[in-house]
Amino acid sequence: MPGTDPRTATRLCQGELIIEQLTSSAGADLPGALLHHWRGTAFAPKATAADFERLLRDFNAYPQRFAPEVLDAKILSQQNDHFIAKMRVRQKHVLTVVLDSTYDVTFGRLDARDGYSASRSTQIFEIDGPGTARERPLNPREEHGFLWRLNSYWTYEERDGGLYIQIESISLSRSVPTGLGWAVGPFVERVPRESLEFTLRSAVNAIRK
Repeated sequence: MPGTDPRTATRLCQGELIIEQLTSSAGADLPGALLHHWRGTAFAPKATAADFERLLRDFNAYPQRFAPEVLDAKILSQQNDHFIAKMRVRQKHVLTVVLDSTYDVTFGRLDARDGYSASRSTQIFEIDGPGTARERPLNPREEHGFLWRLNSYWTYEERDGGLYIQIESISLSRSVPTGLGWAVGPFVERVPRESLEFTLRSAVNAIRK
């Protein structure tokens, strides 16, 4: 669980975010693809597990709580702790890319103080001309492969006068095409880490409010 090491807990309680790369593509047999595996941990003073669960379940509020990255979010279906949700996300690093994604999300509780969620992408489309009359999803032959798959796993534990929060993300993108490294390289290599850090920081700020 997050924050079990005393030195790590001290850093987190002092307001530090701890971001770690768990796996790199260097050792993965993924021809034409890149694997991105990151984990981020934070501490939110005075927050509770119930507070955080309400935050994660309120998909309609994501555009306010995770702005400017999340542009739109809505629940397509819900059955108890199982949700199908759709989101439109804008990611920017040299290039600006807008993606429409559908996620299968499950929430769970271990007890009153410990919980988790698992989110797995089922569809991801790159959007051409977002917000214009010519807006359309690119087909597989046209899209650039900035994000093919994204799984995110939250765990949270209430103790020490607040809430330890951890998010782990595993994503798959296309490898950098020859000759486009100057533009595509920074996007596919940096956005996974920066997006995870942004999401974690935004979640902590939202729960503090």
